Amino acid sequence: MLIHPWDAARDEKEWQDWLAGHDFGQLAVNGGDGEPPFVQPLHFAYDAGRGEVLGHLARPNPLWRALEARPEVLLSVVDDYAFVPGPWQALPGDPAEHGTPTSVYAAVQLRCTAHVVDDPHEKAALLNRQVAHFQPPGLSAEAAAGEAPYGRLLPGIRGLRLEVTGVRAKFKYAGHKPDEVQDRIAAGLAERGAPGDAAALAQQRRRRSA
Repeated sequence: MLIHPWDAARDEKEWQDWLAGHDFGQLAVNGGDGEPPFVQPLHFAYDAGRGEVLGHLARPNPLWRALEARPEVLLSVVDDYAFVPGPWQALPGDPAEHGTPTSVYAAVQLRCTAHVVDDPHEKAALLNRQVAHFQPPGLSAEAAAGEAPYGRLLPGIRGLRLEVTGVRAKFKYAGHKPDEVQDRIAAGLAERGAPGDAAALAQQRRRRSA
């Protein structure tokens, strides 16, 4: 992922705050010799304090063998994106049709070392931590090894703890463009109102005001 200086996260807090509200991504696992990578959609919980990501997948998932052979993985999260038509990007004084179409988006890539969790007690604890990230306490019973209602289901899944070893973060919102162009993009997103436009506009405004 190419990251220009004007698109880079301003500090660690910026990408961590963004990631806290974006907990669904794509887990890329290296395939075996001659095989393409596995790319697995994944709901996850990121723990900034521990520098780790928690998730789980069904035991029959075909990526396990590849993951255990090559535990260096990449978790990619992209959101708050929108297409920007060419005229919105035209530089001051240029014809509108000379503007370059582009996209705006936020992206965080976490390079991780994967650790598979199979011990039933550790797996139950991991699941409880993950569920606590997504919903208020009391909505679901806690998982406990050998105990109802989820104990009998634990063998059907494997826990996944991803130790974060590197981060690349990008917030591509035309930050290097003249104010006139940025204003035009903001006005276009607000007026168009397509799916994703409001979230992209919010990110652009946040970056400009920071």
